Amino acid sequence: MNPAAPSQISASAKLSAKAAQFTESVIREMTRLAMAHNAVNLSQGFPDFAAPEEIKAAARDAISRDINQYAITWGAKSLRNAIAEKFVRQHGIEIDPEREITVCCGSTEAMISAMMAIINPGDEVVVFEPFYENYGPDAILSGASPRFVRLQPPRNGSDEWTFDADELARAFGEKTKAIILNTPNNPTGKVFTRAEFETVRELCIRHNAFLITDEIYEHMLYDGARHISGGSLDGMRERTITINALSKTYSVTGWRVGWAIAPPEVTSAIRKVHDFLTVGAAAPLQEAGAVALRSPDAYYTQLASEYLQRRDRLLGILSSAGFRCFKPRGAYYIMTDISNFGFADDVGFARYLVKEIGVAAVPGSSFYHDPADGAQQLRFTFCKKESTLAAAEQRLAKLRARS
Repeated sequence: MNPAAPSQISASAKLSAKAAQFTESVIREMTRLAMAHNAVNLSQGFPDFAAPEEIKAAARDAISRDINQYAITWGAKSLRNAIAEKFVRQHGIEIDPEREITVCCGSTEAMISAMMAIINPGDEVVVFEPFYENYGPDAILSGASPRFVRLQPPRNGSDEWTFDADELARAFGEKTKAIILNTPNNPTGKVFTRAEFETVRELCIRHNAFLITDEIYEHMLYDGARHISGGSLDGMRERTITINALSKTYSVTGWRVGWAIAPPEVTSAIRKVHDFLTVGAAAPLQEAGAVALRSPDAYYTQLASEYLQRRDRLLGILSSAGFRCFKPRGAYYIMTDISNFGFADDVGFARYLVKEIGVAAVPGSSFYHDPADGAQQLRFTFCKKESTLAAAEQRLAKLRARS
């Protein structure tokens, strides 16, 4: 019997087992569905309004000055200096731009580069859930096993998502290499408190684990919430990897300029991984980023004020339409309970909203390792201009709770 020709071999037999363990992004799938059905897109977290003119002008100027070739692999010196200046100004922590900063292609690449730099096969990573959907695949791709700790929704009149400190302690063990902490949190809007950080700090020190903080929403804070950077806690400076980017704060999600801040030895490993993943971020946009990071304090105050107005606007729209909303204290998302509507699951309801109502949201199940845990939740984003929110309001008026 002749062996099968190469063209007859099943492609699935040749694919990575890692890739089989996760799906494509549900968030970005919902954007594609919104476009296909001409729906108002309240799913993917990108602003639909203009970035600041000064920052756009700086990018145009950099291109005109022929800053169009490779930057230094781990980031243009101008941007790394600006990152260091802003970090000490905001958090009081001195960092060395030559040895402790790696500029990447967005915070997404910064996160996977950091994880691949510290993870060995068999290591475990603690992740709070609901979690930003990238963290699960990041753990798999880097060779780690995720250990999930549940954030419990607000109850008894509180706006706070909480976790059980004992459950968190049980998630740590001999194999724990790191914990990922996103604050302000996507998708819940939770802002971790100093007391909660102290709990995490004690566990990291006890188990000799890294703290990886995703702080990309650091300037979007409401109702008196305060952002704490993990590296500012006693004993955490040398075991914290801080992830951030231009994307959210300066409304340039398509620029893909992010960074990782870490101790020198860790940074050296991150830089090697980053180099062979992407070589480097866009050179002219890094120059513009240096201008953005030197924005006056008034810019960040105004940013938070405008997002507070959008938050309250969308809370009113969703509540009027029959959703039970969990009011966020940070970031620009609203998690909702959809149990009033009588749908069996969130995916079916999300597709109904897109096709029949004309509004796109993200199924809550995509933020949990067990989809059943999010089957009665949807996430909406409010990083949209007033005309977009008004269009959503008009369409959602057709929706009535079925309770």
